[in-house]
Amino acid sequence: MAAETLAATAGIEVYRDGKCIIKRIVYWMDLKRNYKKLMQEAGDLRATKDAICTEISRFRLTEDMRVWIARTGMIEEEVIELETKYEKKQRWRLDCLANLSRDMTEKCNQVRNHREEGKLQKMTLAMELPEPVRKIHTLKLQENSSLHKVVRHVLGFLDDEKIRRIAICGMVGTAKTTIMENLNNHEKVAKMFDMIIWVSVTKEWSERKLQDAILQRLKLDVQGLTSIEEAALIISEELKEKKYLIVLDEVWDMVLLASRYDGVCYDMEVDEIVDVQPLSLNDAWKMFKEKVGHPISHPLIEPIARHVVEECHGLPLLIDRVSRTFRKKDKNVSRWEDGLKRLQRWDSVKIEGMDEVLERLEICYEDLKDGEQKECFLYAALYPEESEIYVDYLIECWRAEGFINHANNFKQARDRGHTVLNELIKVSLIERSNKSKCVKMNKVFRKMALKILSQSANSKILVKPHEELEDFPRKEEWELANRISLMDNGVSTLPKSVDCHDLLTLLLQRNKYLTSIPELFFMSMCHLQVLDLHGTRISALPFSLSNLISLKALYLNSCPDLIEITASVEALKHLEVLDIRKTKINLLKFRSLIWLKCLRISVCNLETGYHIETQVSRFDTLEELSIDVDSSKEGWDEIVKMVVKEVVMLKKLTSLRFCFPEVDHLDLFVKHSPLWEKDSCLTFQFSVGCHDSAFAQILESIDNLTHNILKMVNGQGVDPVIIKVLMETNAFGLIGHKGVSSLSAFGIEKMNKMFNCLIDRCHEIKTIVDGHKTSEAVLKWLENLYIKDVPKLESIWEGPVCAGSLAQLASITLCKCLELKKIFSHGMIQQLLQLKHLRVEECYQIEEIIMESENAQLVPEALPKLKTLILLDLPRLTRIWANDSLEWPSLQGIEISMCDMLKILPFNQVNATNLQSIKGQQSRWGDLVWEDDATKQRLQSLCILY
Repeated sequence: MAAETLAATAGIEVYRDGKCIIKRIVYWMDLKRNYKKLMQEAGDLRATKDAICTEISRFRLTEDMRVWIARTGMIEEEVIELETKYEKKQRWRLDCLANLSRDMTEKCNQVRNHREEGKLQKMTLAMELPEPVRKIHTLKLQENSSLHKVVRHVLGFLDDEKIRRIAICGMVGTAKTTIMENLNNHEKVAKMFDMIIWVSVTKEWSERKLQDAILQRLKLDVQGLTSIEEAALIISEELKEKKYLIVLDEVWDMVLLASRYDGVCYDMEVDEIVDVQPLSLNDAWKMFKEKVGHPISHPLIEPIARHVVEECHGLPLLIDRVSRTFRKKDKNVSRWEDGLKRLQRWDSVKIEGMDEVLERLEICYEDLKDGEQKECFLYAALYPEESEIYVDYLIECWRAEGFINHANNFKQARDRGHTVLNELIKVSLIERSNKSKCVKMNKVFRKMALKILSQSANSKILVKPHEELEDFPRKEEWELANRISLMDNGVSTLPKSVDCHDLLTLLLQRNKYLTSIPELFFMSMCHLQVLDLHGTRISALPFSLSNLISLKALYLNSCPDLIEITASVEALKHLEVLDIRKTKINLLKFRSLIWLKCLRISVCNLETGYHIETQVSRFDTLEELSIDVDSSKEGWDEIVKMVVKEVVMLKKLTSLRFCFPEVDHLDLFVKHSPLWEKDSCLTFQFSVGCHDSAFAQILESIDNLTHNILKMVNGQGVDPVIIKVLMETNAFGLIGHKGVSSLSAFGIEKMNKMFNCLIDRCHEIKTIVDGHKTSEAVLKWLENLYIKDVPKLESIWEGPVCAGSLAQLASITLCKCLELKKIFSHGMIQQLLQLKHLRVEECYQIEEIIMESENAQLVPEALPKLKTLILLDLPRLTRIWANDSLEWPSLQGIEISMCDMLKILPFNQVNATNLQSIKGQQSRWGDLVWEDDATKQRLQSLCILY
């Protein structure tokens, strides 16, 4: 038996040795082939590296890419070492050659994997490159109109390689910007150039600011760049070997450019000048008729309307603004006649220039309902043109100046201020900004406002914001002024004293070189009501501050060096608003200001080492309180419980912004605050477990400044207090939460006030709404749903859908939902009558946007208001809808990228009649399958391919 076992063992060993020898022989025999494969892979790797270094500028290389390039160099050296060994192989034994062949095989696999990694990183970087064209929302020009002819004229110049600079000149209001925007968006221009760069140039701009705008357009984040020459080098390197068009709109004193001044065009040594004349009467009538709409067809109104058009003198800018005013008059003949008479009071246009246009634009100002709206509009001119003005701050200034009527408290003032603001936005005197809760003023209307202010007998102003001033203006400029705006300059010193007895507003914010204020500076400003010093480098407030006995709003926020106040603040008897966030000044230094209405502080303004009671609660008349906490917490966890106990003592609060580190802290507030009762007027912005302002853009809204916001970060499970707060919440952010599989777990049937919902990085959520757990309509007022990085999400809605659910949902964004297969489950799509925007990105299991199996009986009128559809990186997507049966009546734009299996679009010759653009990859357009050539031709004319 032992002998048999020994023999078997010996047999196994012989087998193993034989197998090893055979393997070595195979490696030896494949040496030449493995060498060639390695050299081929090494060559491909080198080509990949060269392509990356050639196609992607060094300023775009990420740290990962730099590491990859460095590793590539090391691998290339290792390949060279193997190549050297191969060249010396004649003197080697068979086993050594076999080892060399094996090493080459392994190195070949390593090279291949490294090359694939580089290709992936290159693809990622390519996705972050700036888009060739940024479409601009603008007036679509009518075919063969005079403006359309100008566009065609310029297109001819752009097609001529000998012409390098083209100028579009004309007086204010002749639609130069509209022409430029149409050129920027034109499909022929997109085909002519690899990159189109649009830059709006203001009077205050410098060469460096122009460079910064171009760098931003190119998506180049070059921090710490100080040299103009260096910036020029970076831009040049980025644009080398590219055919690009730079569009400069509103050139003052400085390729395609627009200017109101002929001299600028000649100074720029342009090759061609296109002179834009006012519209013909016929074109002007068409434009006015299109903008006013159906009232203009009334037989008694049309003759009046034609006289109104004549008064606009063919200026598109004036037609645009006046039409907005007359559109509100509807079919009221008396109001139309009155509007025409008021318009006719202005002198006719005889001299080209700005003043004439501004005078005619004043009809929009005169048409405002009352002095309240007019004063609020004029006040906004104190800020730089096109700059972002924070809405809450603007309304506070309006209240401090006494413009807001019939408001006994801050909440009423904000409501009234918001109403006024909306009226100004409606007539375009003030515009919305892309930044959350901000507005801006058009440069033309700002000039009109400044002109009105300068002509007023009761007003003297000094307005020089953002003009790169280094010194305080001369005495004759500020003397007797009642409003001074010198914000965003480089003023470093102030006069020792000024004679400004009538001064009401002084705006010195963001003068970053201003480090001190003379002790007597405020001595004469006994009527000052608004003082803004935020963003300066002052370290102390002078004792003359106590002379500001009429001051109502004081902004000291973001003054990081501010620590001292030598004045007695008790004299500030009328102060209502105090903002000391991000300063070093202690709140207790303002302890005597118990009459404050609005207080904004940071944790650093509180005593955190040991908590002194009544730091906050002593201000018992407070109506609005905001306590900012940054990511470092600054000792917040240690004192938050005591601060909560103080806050619940503030009986008059109507607005509270607060960060609760734990759910227990929120529970403490809700249980003990008398404000947390039914029908309470408290507006809140609560954060639970987070200490930053991330996602504010998504959760906040300019349209509703009284949004109640709840943001939860890194929480666990469901606490009853969260359900209670959600009943009053308008915007909910659930971030990094664990222990729940759906939003329904939070009592979704009680979320009757929710408008916005953000769900991010919640790795256990499988569906948003569990329809099996509710028998009534839910989320009836939800407008925006944003879901990102929820890897286990399988559906938005699971189970039966009650009628009325999601009835107001206007926007859905789905990103990085890796398991999501169905977007619109059975019965859901029938509720989405208001859906306007759908974006689906990086959801790798999606095969159909509208699944046929879930929507078998879908009517052609489904999704009647959908305007935009964006589909990005959906590798399994095969179709949007099963066929072309849907009407898509409101669809205007669709973007498709990295959806390689999508071959058919759900369009034909007669549906999607309002479709204006199809944006996608050039390489994928040829793979699409069409029902017929007519459909292909129709859609191809709408394509923007890259």
